[in-house]
Amino acid sequence: MDLGLDGETAIVTASSSGLGKGSATALAREGANVVIASRSPDALAAAAEDIRAVATGRVVPAQTDITVPDEIQALVEVTVEEFGGVDHLVTSAGGVPSGRFVDITEQEWYDAYDMLVMSVVRAVTAARPHLEASDAGTITAITSTSVREAIDGLVLSNAVRRGVIGLVKTLARELAPAVRANAVLPGSHETPRIEELVEAAVERGEAASYEEGLEDWAEGIPLGRMGQPSELGDTVAFLASDRASFVNGVSLPVDGGRLRS
Repeated sequence: MDLGLDGETAIVTASSSGLGKGSATALAREGANVVIASRSPDALAAAAEDIRAVATGRVVPAQTDITVPDEIQALVEVTVEEFGGVDHLVTSAGGVPSGRFVDITEQEWYDAYDMLVMSVVRAVTAARPHLEASDAGTITAITSTSVREAIDGLVLSNAVRRGVIGLVKTLARELAPAVRANAVLPGSHETPRIEELVEAAVERGEAASYEEGLEDWAEGIPLGRMGQPSELGDTVAFLASDRASFVNGVSLPVDGGRLRS
């Protein structure tokens, strides 16, 4: 299916690995020009090389710390200088500390809010004029299924990420019809972070092999396996396209059916 993204321009934050990279790769494969962002210059360069191997659009890396307002503004400015505008904004962020409520410090609450919510607020604020000037403006926020069903030991994700859903729902009304805004709620995907956790479990003797460790993570998923970042990326690319032109204000689980709500 041709999604009609040729020549359009997308920014994807936190996209040197995992779900952000999967999203950037899908958009670039569909012909969009993509600006990828990460704090790590080495990881960013490696990601750009990987994405260019399959891209039909241009790929531009831009070192960015999404918790620094000036760097988010600079990310948008670099995109506009390179491509003349912004058509699509995809927001992603790194993980926040795990832990129970009684274990989390007040500073960790503030840091999580800055990472997960304010990074989106600032990115939307900087990109909004360009998205509104586009004929194809979209915002897609990558969050987590934790916004729908709380996950044990992840109180920060459970509580703080829900702010992004409220923001997306509001933007879907306030920025329409010029800009559509949606969220995707990924469940378990085989990202580098999950790979590290599985390998650690094998080293501790909690799983006999990497494959067995993956099976443990996939427990409870009706499709019987974990997702791949590319599958989440394909969903993000679809939401950015005209094929999803009547999809607005949606929080879409991409979890193999694990959510029961």
